[in-house]
Amino acid sequence: MRQKLYLTLDDVLAMTAACKAEAIRNKWEVSIAIVDDAGILFAFERMDGAAVGTAAFALAKAETAASTKRSTLVMEQRVRESPGFATLPGTHVQGGLPILHDGFCLGGIGISGVKSEFDEQIAQAGIDALTSRS
Repeated sequence: MRQKLYLTLDDVLAMTAACKAEAIRNKWEVSIAIVDDAGILFAFERMDGAAVGTAAFALAKAETAASTKRSTLVMEQRVRESPGFATLPGTHVQGGLPILHDGFCLGGIGISGVKSEFDEQIAQAGIDALTSRS
């Protein structure tokens, strides 16, 4: 039997803080969502000035990254290559990253509020914060 790795509150708080710091550094107003491996919301923050709609998009990106164990950019690229992929559940827009550690998917981070490539940049800052804690 294998043991299951999971995110702790301290992990999630560190990732959220790193995402927020990256957004502030670049003067971006975003929503940040972190889910566990089941796609259940663990932490959410909508920064001052972030549009209301960014909340749902950030959560959808986090859920999709966790459930597919892939960046939402991969899903976006698949839809471009084969439009039939658009019928799959989840969002197909860059800005969500899976939280991977030792071959396990621990959850996902989703960001919404700026250009999708910058959303992913912010999410990567959260991943990097977790990696530096290991």
